[in-house]
Amino acid sequence: MNESATPRLLVTLCTYNEKENLEQLIPEIHHYLPYAAILVIDDNSPDGTGDYVKSLKKTDSRIHSIHRSGKLGLGTATIAGFQYAIENHYDLVLNLDADFSHPPRFMPDLVAATEQADVAIGSRYVPGGKIEGWGPKRYFMSGAINWYARLLLRLKSRDCSGSYRCYRVPKLAEIDFNLLRAKGYAFQEEILYRCRRVGCTFQEVPFTFEERRYGSSKINMKEAFSALWVMFVLGIDNLLGKRVKVLPAESTK
Repeated sequence: MNESATPRLLVTLCTYNEKENLEQLIPEIHHYLPYAAILVIDDNSPDGTGDYVKSLKKTDSRIHSIHRSGKLGLGTATIAGFQYAIENHYDLVLNLDADFSHPPRFMPDLVAATEQADVAIGSRYVPGGKIEGWGPKRYFMSGAINWYARLLLRLKSRDCSGSYRCYRVPKLAEIDFNLLRAKGYAFQEEILYRCRRVGCTFQEVPFTFEERRYGSSKINMKEAFSALWVMFVLGIDNLLGKRVKVLPAESTK
C-alpha cells in the first residue's frame, strides 16, 4: 500500500434484514470516509434490504452488492467480501456490523492504524474502549470466549470476537480460504488465527460498542456452542501445525 496516497478502501457490510439500519448507516459511513467504496453482502433479506441496495447503486458508483440465495452464514459472507476486495485490487478492507453497534465515527482510526499494522482491530477491551447496554451475562460470555480464543489460538489481542476490523488486503490474499472451518460467529476468531499464521501484525484501536438501533441480534446459544467447538478444533490444528495457505510450490503445479 502506498501510504502517501489515499488507499483504495472497501467497507463491507454483511446483512440480513438490515434495511432500516442501512438507510442511516451508509450516509454516515460516507460522512467519515467519503472516498470509500461500500460492498453489501445480503443473504436474501425478506425486508427488502437487497432491493434497497440495488436502488442506491443506480445513483452512487461507490455502492456495490453481492446478493446470495439465503442465510449462508456470517463467515462465508465475510469471506465473499474479502475475495471481492482481493479480486478488485483494494488496498484495505474494513468490516463492520450493519446494525450501528460499530459506530462509523471510529472508522478513520482503524484506517490510520493500518499504517503500522496489517490488521487493525476495533477493541472493546483496551484502555479507551467500552460497551454500552450490556448486562452481566453478556459481559461474562464475551470475556470467556475471548479468554478461550487467546488460550487455544495463541492470540494476543484482547478483543478476538468482534468483527469491527480493517485488514490490509495483500495479507488476506495469502490465506487459503478453502481451509477455513467456521461458517458462523467463530469466523472472527478463526480469521485472526489465520492472519497470525501468515505473519500479520496487529493493533487494537479502542471504540465504544453500542446496542443495535433496529432489528434483533442473530446470535443464539447454538451458534455460541458451535463457535466454542470450532475454536477447540482450531486449537488442535495449531498444535499439529496444519497449513493455513497454499505453499508456492503447490500453487505452481
